[in-house]
Amino acid sequence: MTDEAYRRLRTDIIGGTFKPGSPLRLEALKDRYGLSFSPLREALNRLHAERLVVSSALRGFRVSEFSLAEMRDAIETRVLIDVEGLRRSIARGDDDWEAAVVAAFHALSRCAARLAQLKRERTVEEDEELEGRHRDFHLSLVSQCGSRWLIDFSLQLYAQTERYRRPMMQSQSTTLPTRDIEAEHRAIMEAAIARNANSAAFLLEQHFRRTGTMIEEHLGKSGYIEEPVRSAAG
Repeated sequence: MTDEAYRRLRTDIIGGTFKPGSPLRLEALKDRYGLSFSPLREALNRLHAERLVVSSALRGFRVSEFSLAEMRDAIETRVLIDVEGLRRSIARGDDDWEAAVVAAFHALSRCAARLAQLKRERTVEEDEELEGRHRDFHLSLVSQCGSRWLIDFSLQLYAQTERYRRPMMQSQSTTLPTRDIEAEHRAIMEAAIARNANSAAFLLEQHFRRTGTMIEEHLGKSGYIEEPVRSAAG
């Protein structure tokens, strides 16, 4: 029950159902999910440890606010963690690892192409499918690093940056510069399976920082944050 509460709450927070700063009252959550207070409270404590929610004695739990400083920190820490994980995976990975990276890229590419052809807005389920394929691709890159801690940190940082990226991806009025995300992913994949660690690391680092810059521009235009916009790299 706690795992179900955690999964559903986490999905709704990252997907934007609960907006930054919004309260997470146990009574309302009980009605929404049909779960008792105990698993909901335990799930909120887990999400608090992941910094997706905050709590105070007077206000209870609420969704963490958006912060450009927090987002920049998550992006730069993700660069440190995932680039190191990719380098280790390139050094340690076997043929099965290469096949897993190629398969994850193929699944992401096919999913993105199929959803791009829709003549309507994507459903929540379709957004989740695409995000899952994206997460699987990035996870495949670090999957043979040999460190469970590094992989766990990578997944946690992915969730933090996904939370900032989702509003930008879902916005129908965004005027941000277009990117060929598939080409970026393909270049990372090809460098990884070619065992070119320096090239793969550079491409992954640039991929993350481009995303950070676009998030900053979108949040500045959308009014999510009043903080001045600076470069994600520094």
